[in-house]
Amino acid sequence: MEDRYFQTADRYVESLYETDADLERVNEAIRQHGMPEISVAPGYGRLLTMLVRLSGANRLLEIGALGGYSGICLARGLNGGGKLLSLELKEEFASVAKENLTAAGFGDVVEYRIGEALDSLERLGEEGAAFDFFFIDADKGNYVNYLDWAIRLAAPGALIVGDNALLHGKTMDPEAKGNSVAVVREFNKRIATDPRLESTILPAYDGLCIARVK
Repeated sequence: MEDRYFQTADRYVESLYETDADLERVNEAIRQHGMPEISVAPGYGRLLTMLVRLSGANRLLEIGALGGYSGICLARGLNGGGKLLSLELKEEFASVAKENLTAAGFGDVVEYRIGEALDSLERLGEEGAAFDFFFIDADKGNYVNYLDWAIRLAAPGALIVGDNALLHGKTMDPEAKGNSVAVVREFNKRIATDPRLESTILPAYDGLCIARVK
């Protein structure tokens, strides 16, 4: 009953909003290229835009570009002069994302680094980079590592947002096993209890963690 309630609530909320042409273009490109259809939920995409805008963040780091859906949502929140750095494992995915952000008018604010995200994060650390906003939506087995790096690279007051906190219910199911499930459970616990963070976890769609670095 509870699962049906949340699914119905999600559908109801989305029915209130008009179709977004830029994001529909992303979804179509993802289908045409045979990419996984796992972009951030529309409601959380809108929330990303709001969080970037409200926080005034202008140095954004995205871990996992896919087709550019979340990238567009993040870039929309920039108040002028900001930049988005997106880390993507696959060059072909980054190419699709770049095309979609360019079509949406954000081609000049985004940069992509291709390869293993942990390698890119290591280089960013060596470069002394710092960011105001992090969006984590990549391989779940490294979520705790990505959180560690986000805290390390965070400017004071930076926001850290992580998608798929519920893993389609697996993180709540005591019978669910596997490395990704265990890591995301630990990620959620760290978000909730790490003394360096103040946070909340939203249970709609597939769950979203939001934390502010103190």
